[in-house]
Amino acid sequence: FLTGVSCLFRSGYESASKHFNSADTEVNVAGRSFLVTGANSGIGKATATEIARRGGTVHLVCRNKERAEVAKEEIVTETGNQNIFLHIVDISNPKEIWKFAEKFKNEYKLNVLINNAGCMVNSRELTEDGLEKNFATNTLGTYILTTALLPLLEKEADARVITVSSGGMLVQKLNVSDLQSGSGTFDGTMVYAQNKRQQVVLTEQWAKAHRNIHFSVMHPGWADTPAVRSAMPDFYQKMKNTLRTEAQGADTVVWLAVSPEATKLPSGLFFQDRQPVPTHLPLASTHSPPEDEEKLMEMLEEFSQKFKSTSPG
Repeated sequence: FLTGVSCLFRSGYESASKHFNSADTEVNVAGRSFLVTGANSGIGKATATEIARRGGTVHLVCRNKERAEVAKEEIVTETGNQNIFLHIVDISNPKEIWKFAEKFKNEYKLNVLINNAGCMVNSRELTEDGLEKNFATNTLGTYILTTALLPLLEKEADARVITVSSGGMLVQKLNVSDLQSGSGTFDGTMVYAQNKRQQVVLTEQWAKAHRNIHFSVMHPGWADTPAVRSAMPDFYQKMKNTLRTEAQGADTVVWLAVSPEATKLPSGLFFQDRQPVPTHLPLASTHSPPEDEEKLMEMLEEFSQKFKSTSPG
């Protein structure tokens, strides 16, 4: 498995990519529709750009209108693809996600959902709904958006859902007793890692429940993105010369989204550099009992319904 963490850096990508088949991603996806969250910078933007280059219709879901408009212009200019649509949604706001999804379902089709938006807030902050911010964005936001769009995906051939996680999840065992990190000392890095473990569990559960959609979750490696710079400034300063580019970080997302090869592998797997990798380190006690995984799904469903009933329409 991971030959130390070195394979997560640029050199790891460079050696892995020697074994890639470039034909896998040399595909025309015109007529297919892709939705990418957190698409105005970093891995999200790199992914959206690569899909646009291949002719796909791309829906950018972003929180910040100004930055998103700039990103959209850059993608259109760089790829010549005009089929780029912008939606302003805050993924940490469950009511907003429900409202967006209901509207989206009436207006568009969707073949591929890419859950890329995420945050790592280093102190315990609550959203206006009283939700801890990391959980609201990384776990609940991902859950609600995916659940709300499943009926749309179910209608399409070769539908896929890809969630951008992190190898950080390897240090966390699923903990359903404190989803909002309200007890004990708050450690943003560990809360983020717990959210990323939750995303792996979600992917495995969805894969079992929705057989005609291909689900996957992936680790982009350590890439030089605005998110890494702002959330982990010390790490960034030490490591900046060894980090992957945004395009290298996005490579496996693009491969999972467009390649015919990706869906030959079983649904529900965790990927790194186009390969399925284990979701637990050897000897780590991070496996959780099935009832905890079911409990996570039940709790997220309860949360999501609570916010659905209060949204207009």
